[in-house]
Amino acid sequence: QVQLVESGGGLVQAGGFLRLTCATAGRTFSTYAMGWFRQAPGKEREFVAGISWTLASTYSNYGDSVKGRATILRDNDKKNTVNLHLDLLKTEDTAVYYCNGGLDVSSGRPGDSWGQGTQVTVSS
Repeated sequence: QVQLVESGGGLVQAGGFLRLTCATAGRTFSTYAMGWFRQAPGKEREFVAGISWTLASTYSNYGDSVKGRATILRDNDKKNTVNLHLDLLKTEDTAVYYCNGGLDVSSGRPGDSWGQGTQVTVSS
């Protein structure tokens, strides 16, 4: 498993934006996939966004609930870091967000490596 370190989250207002960052600790991969899932109280875990890369290409995908509002990018400088931007926040975006490593980005199936989770609360 890969150690993942998350940052970002907290209390944000509806209509605002959010940035979450996840980094692989101590390692940088030339080929890998990282992404975000979230889980709200009483709800199933949900795929939010994922990005995979090789030396030649990058591929990203988004969950239906955030399509058009989310952007996931690999940091150009810190190659072990992925940033998730989520705009036009809604109260239903409130959840614990988990970084995941090794996921299947196309299907949204999670990999084996998880971050500790970060709480995001969107206030109306």
